[in-house]
Amino acid sequence: MTKADLVKIVSAETGIIRKDVALAVDAFLEAIKDTMKEGKHIEIRGFGTFKLKQRKERIGRNPKTEEKVVVPERVVPTFKFSRAFKEEVNEANLK
Repeated sequence: MTKADLVKIVSAETGIIRKDVALAVDAFLEAIKDTMKEGKHIEIRGFGTFKLKQRKERIGRNPKTEEKVVVPERVVPTFKFSRAFKEEVNEANLK
């Protein structure tokens, strides 16, 4: 599913024109990005949590040359689905 597909579905279910739904979806995604840039996490109950995780420096390797390289310490965004969300998806796919 693409963002355009999501906009189409929300527009059809709410009766709001696609242009307005697209603005709302874009604003929602920007709010998530901006909040995470500030180092904060976002919890959407019943859906999941966006968090930042600190990855330590480590030794990796270049698969092409087998040369060892240092992968620097970094912060990566992560998302964890809520238990309720996972259960609902699981039940829907077992039928």
